Amino acid sequence: MSGTHEGTFKALRAQLQEAAATFADGPDALEGILLGIVDDVDRAAREPLEIFPVCHHSPASAIAMARRLREKQPKVVYLELCEDMAPLLTELRNCKLPVAVQAFATETDGFPAEWSPLSVVAPITEASAEYQAIAYALDTPGVELVLVDRSSDHVFQWDARGTHPGEAADTDTPPADEEAALHGDAVGVEIGDLRPRFAELEEHLLRHGKVRHWSEWWHQYVELPLGDSDHDTYRQVMLLIGSLFRRLAPGDPGRVGVDEDRERYMWTRMRQHLAATGADPADCLYVCGAFHAASRVAEFGVKGADTFEISPRSGTKWLHGLIPSSHAAIEAQFGLAAGSVSIASTVWAKNVRRTRVEPYRLAGQAGAKGSKGLKGPNGPKAKQTPTAAAPEPALPSSDKLTGFLRQPPVLDRLDEAELLGWSVEIVRAARRNGYLASTADAIAVFETSILLARMRDRARPTPYDFQDAAVTCIEKDAVPGRRDVRRLVEIMMGGDRIGQVGYDALPPLARDVHDRLAPLNLKLQQRGVQRALLDIAGQPELEQCSDVLWMLRYLMPHGTARPIMGERRLGERPIQESWDLSLGTHQRALIELGYEGVSIEQVLEQRLRRTAYAPQATAATVLETVEDATMYLRSRRLADELGARALDVLSAERSVDGAPEVLRRVRRLLAYYRTGEPVLPPWIESFAKTGYAHYCTLLPTAFTDDDATVRHVAATLGFLFSMESLALSLGCDRTQLELAVAQSHPQDPPKTALLWAAQVQLGRLSRADLRARCDELLGNPLVVPAYPRYLSGFVHALEPVPGLTDFVVEAVSHAFGRLPDPVLLPWLPTLITTLRAGGAELAPLLVREAGRIFPGRLAALDEWVPPWREQPETAVATRRAAGGNRGCTLLAAHPATCDAVASLLGCDEAWQSTDPGPQGAVLTGLHPATAEALEVLLAGA
Repeated sequence: MSGTHEGTFKALRAQLQEAAATFADGPDALEGILLGIVDDVDRAAREPLEIFPVCHHSPASAIAMARRLREKQPKVVYLELCEDMAPLLTELRNCKLPVAVQAFATETDGFPAEWSPLSVVAPITEASAEYQAIAYALDTPGVELVLVDRSSDHVFQWDARGTHPGEAADTDTPPADEEAALHGDAVGVEIGDLRPRFAELEEHLLRHGKVRHWSEWWHQYVELPLGDSDHDTYRQVMLLIGSLFRRLAPGDPGRVGVDEDRERYMWTRMRQHLAATGADPADCLYVCGAFHAASRVAEFGVKGADTFEISPRSGTKWLHGLIPSSHAAIEAQFGLAAGSVSIASTVWAKNVRRTRVEPYRLAGQAGAKGSKGLKGPNGPKAKQTPTAAAPEPALPSSDKLTGFLRQPPVLDRLDEAELLGWSVEIVRAARRNGYLASTADAIAVFETSILLARMRDRARPTPYDFQDAAVTCIEKDAVPGRRDVRRLVEIMMGGDRIGQVGYDALPPLARDVHDRLAPLNLKLQQRGVQRALLDIAGQPELEQCSDVLWMLRYLMPHGTARPIMGERRLGERPIQESWDLSLGTHQRALIELGYEGVSIEQVLEQRLRRTAYAPQATAATVLETVEDATMYLRSRRLADELGARALDVLSAERSVDGAPEVLRRVRRLLAYYRTGEPVLPPWIESFAKTGYAHYCTLLPTAFTDDDATVRHVAATLGFLFSMESLALSLGCDRTQLELAVAQSHPQDPPKTALLWAAQVQLGRLSRADLRARCDELLGNPLVVPAYPRYLSGFVHALEPVPGLTDFVVEAVSHAFGRLPDPVLLPWLPTLITTLRAGGAELAPLLVREAGRIFPGRLAALDEWVPPWREQPETAVATRRAAGGNRGCTLLAAHPATCDAVASLLGCDEAWQSTDPGPQGAVLTGLHPATAEALEVLLAGA
């Protein structure tokens, strides 16, 4: 065979050598490049193990792959794909393409922690050569499929050496759609990355090819000419392109080193397999990218050097699964132009009809003949394809490159019917999307497409020519709807096909979620939003569905499960709920959730523990996990464990920054346990006792610390005063709090007002003294500009001392009545923002108290006297005269009880003596008319 191939490209070498001498005025580097390309093609063609070069998602490669597989019928297929993904390929029959094979790792061992989670995806479409090879190998008895590329672990191992594994060419169009993000931030691996790495070369090809981006150039100058070519022509041309781009690549040592290591890896694996199985290389087929097919490493070939040592994998535990993909996601992942994969899918369907090549499809594949959608748990079993006939003996290939390179471009005749159908359809789609398009626009699009094609030296308009013509003729000044004309053309050419992973291919967690939500009677695998109505009171079994939905809302991205009606709170049971569900749209997130555990309860518990035991966890965040564990899991064991963790974290904190959140959550948990449990859990008793002592220690520092805001100090006092009764019952001493308040000496006006409120709560300051201090502030012209800041402190004091609500209303009223406008007006926004920040607790108190004090009618406002103002003496005398001597003898004889109540209410006025007056019913003497009328009535009777 070697002797046969030795002179295959002799004539081509002579022609290229002559051309190099003519264009370069003598032998130089150009001759070396041109002859080297021929040597690369010759070397690959003479290899005993047939190399089949492909390009990623290329219809021409897929057609040639299907044709070659039916001709050769290889017994072993070596495929350039991560070797650890092999077990998943059998599940492709349960999916609707396109999907992506994914390797995922959440916990890393041997990689930087900031890389976590690690994710590698390999998207697969029907119009790809790799799918043809996979379908042939899996459904043909006696054929073995071997994946030979580096493992997912090695992808990141080699990334650690300085080259990013996900490097791809610059995207022609930045993706913005949700479908373009289906792969997330995963690293993409592809079979056949065939794009110039020399920027000047790509620019030259685009300019002289009269195209806008690389996808259009490839479609026009590679896909169309190779669509009807025979096997030898296709193979040699692809090897030529791979060698050309390889030899003209810039010297990026990191990227070139990774490419060469991948080639060494694959050839080493293939030689190991051949040695282990004794397979004949003539019965094997090696499917790889054209770039790697033209390799020049020493390990190339079945007789290459065995000098490459494959490094062991790290200790990272990799999980594997299938996730949905889409054309837009593939384009965004690998830097392809928007709509190019959809156009490739359309070209694939046309090539299949034109060439009459029968492609391979996995038996039972969704969309195949005889299949009934995605295979479910009770779906049909996959049927095996009958064994193909014996392959024809391989004939030595001849030089097809010379004829291919010398032939003029084939001018396809204009398909007027196809172009006219496109023009009518785009106008119809434009009308549906708000464009004022007409029949005249359809004619203009038709004629402009032909004009653009002729300007670009082609007789038949390509889909890209048609797209430019449609944008030119239909899209005017603005886009009336969500989609522009370019997007409408992409949809018309096949749209952004979105794949779906079937039930059997889902991880156990995802299947469990679908099973538990089955009582909802919804098609949860479909994309889009579906409304679920849960009448839990009438159907108690739906409460389990409600539990699943609330956990999905906690774990999944926003929008997966969105409650429309209903909420979940501590101690409450649902009655009716309404949900918007889009599990099909977020299927990738659900699958990746399955990598973390076998049930959503297990995953939720792991995440709660991870949050609670994180190095940056605070007492507030740990208390939040306690609350979530109680609400979603109803697990007393986990809540007690996390509560003990909250106690440890609180003891280690050295500031009061988390006090507001701690106060809010511990109050809610206390209310829940007091109403739902016979006794309080031990951890919350310890939390109250330890927190009381902890915040007493931090209180003096918080009053003087500039970083501690007035809200933080108010929350600290709120914790101390609200937890005081429980802490004292558990053995704490109130002296701790009294000493902490006595040692506090704030300088900031709001904190000073907080301290005064705390002293009133502790009985160290009377209301009269507090009122006198405020009057003193208002009477001092130097302090008046700062008085609103004192009021802000009093407003925040409502959190720890809600009994001061009436005094705060009084103080704010004094401020509105006595402060000058230059001081009052700038403070009003501060008051509004303060009430808005704590509006849930503070504003209702002030509004309710103001409604009690102020008159309810406008007419009564003129005669209304505030209760905190002393009434005139004349009014008091008139009331006494009208009332007479109505003193209570018992109260005057024993005033101790009244004094105690007055002291509790803050009334410190002295007892007054009353003048003796007439005894008896004073009202009858003042208004005798009623008594006289009654006398007349009785006398007449």
